[in-house]
Amino acid sequence: MEFKDYYKILGVERNATEDDIKRAYRKLARTYHPDINKEAGAEAKFKEIGEANDVLSNPEKRAAYDQLGKDYQAGQDFRPPPNWDAGFEFSGRPGQGEFSDFFESIFGAARAQRPGHTQTHATFRMRGEDHHAKIIVDLQDALDGATRTITLRVPEVDDGGHVLVRDKSLTVQIPKGVTEGQSIRLKGQGSPGIGGGPAGDLYLEIRFKPDSVYRVVGKDLYFDLPIAPWEAALGASVKMPTPAGAIMLKIPPGSAHGRELRVKGRGIPATPPGDLYAVLKIVWPPANNEKARHVYEEMAKELAFDPRAGLGI
Repeated sequence: MEFKDYYKILGVERNATEDDIKRAYRKLARTYHPDINKEAGAEAKFKEIGEANDVLSNPEKRAAYDQLGKDYQAGQDFRPPPNWDAGFEFSGRPGQGEFSDFFESIFGAARAQRPGHTQTHATFRMRGEDHHAKIIVDLQDALDGATRTITLRVPEVDDGGHVLVRDKSLTVQIPKGVTEGQSIRLKGQGSPGIGGGPAGDLYLEIRFKPDSVYRVVGKDLYFDLPIAPWEAALGASVKMPTPAGAIMLKIPPGSAHGRELRVKGRGIPATPPGDLYAVLKIVWPPANNEKARHVYEEMAKELAFDPRAGLGI
């Protein structure tokens, strides 16, 4: 996928004001509108202009696009990194724009449409809009619960029409047992209400940092457990870690590399709790001395084992 330079598409500088973007879009939209311009490619150009305007006329999308695209140029190969938008606060609900794959890869599943302006009478009361943001936490916070101070980046427009990003710090209670993709609701932390109406809420979507020990799948945890070849072949009881402390795990005789052994209820302590899976990894001793080489030579003679026997060659 190629990176799209929305500023170049609209023909404006990266420090363009809202009015600059509005004027450039209106001029280009008139030029390439398919009802006016019947040339080949005009409709595609019109859609591209609309896509660029959708992003650059929205302070929230524009701030996120600027952060993500600062190291790219038009036409460069582009893949958005995982959780690139963590920490950005967006208003409204997730957008559903019918734009390019490039646009969808950035905003399609994650982020919001700009709230519209509502004409109201002074006596009209309306609840403020909800905001959304993604935050990255440690897996241990979900296992134990924690109180964390987070900083969100909130896009704003200054008096000159330029987009600025303000830091907003919040103290957040991470509940024990929260899973990835769940949201924490902070009441009244969204947009202010209109006409004295209540403020909207802020929803923080949880994502986990990569953990050095466990892999997370929903409520379940996976752990690579190294075992010796004889433990796999003959069976054994070995010590293994769990989030609640070490336990003894029984390895059945004849266990294969990659076999998953379930430890019920030792995953994320949700309701009901997840499970912990020990993924067996058979580790062979190196043949780095005479005695070790002799053992392997004896195995080769005595066991008559052919690991490729089923290949039919």
